[in-house]
Amino acid sequence: MHSRKNQLEALDRLLTIMDELRAQCPWDKKQTMQSLRHLTIEETYELGDAILDNNLDEVKKELGDLLLHIIFYAKIGSETKDFDIADVAHGISEKLINRHPHIYGDITVENEDQVKQNWENIKLKEGKKSVLEGVPNSLPALVKANRIQEKVAGVGFDWEEPTQVFEKVQEELSELQEEVKNQNPDRLEAEFGDVLFSMINYARFLNVNPENALERTNKKFIKRFQYLEAKAKASGKALKDMTLAEMDVFWEQAKSL
Repeated sequence: MHSRKNQLEALDRLLTIMDELRAQCPWDKKQTMQSLRHLTIEETYELGDAILDNNLDEVKKELGDLLLHIIFYAKIGSETKDFDIADVAHGISEKLINRHPHIYGDITVENEDQVKQNWENIKLKEGKKSVLEGVPNSLPALVKANRIQEKVAGVGFDWEEPTQVFEKVQEELSELQEEVKNQNPDRLEAEFGDVLFSMINYARFLNVNPENALERTNKKFIKRFQYLEAKAKASGKALKDMTLAEMDVFWEQAKSL
């Protein structure tokens, strides 16, 4: 691993390159925070894919892409004299110091849960009106539900035992089944949402990240279905012309890979 001196030199090199690109490259000169936003989101998802695949070489590359975006936004901020990269770094450093009084102050904690509770309480003292203010509106619904539950748990609004949460899941499933019988589309959607919300809560108690778990299943399904497609093509058949029983033979083969 590199020394701190080497690390700082690498960051200085990147800052210099950004200055040069912003001054000389037609594409880089044209960019704004708004034009970069969707690219940043895309890069974040690519990093997430690399992490799920446990591809550390790709993680390194995608972290570089995200770091570039951070440097880019800071460069734009410096041009309008609103902030620069030093303000960004100092800002997050001060936040970390303020929110870790058990490291930089005289507070004592016994476990991770107390750290989380302190974090949320400190944020309220900083002026936030609700612990849920820190949950971005644009988050995907599944990720948002998980963050909401983590946030409220941080101030003590939580179940005590996993069995209680599982009982809630069963209760919500029962209510969903009632609405399936009633066939009220609005109520059916509401109850289905309650089931998903309770399942995400249960995942938290099992120490399972629901987003990661679902994405792993997505990737598994894609791999198996593409195997099925390849086998069907090799046998000279189109999937739409195959029976479910025929497709199931290839599907079972895919499960053993």
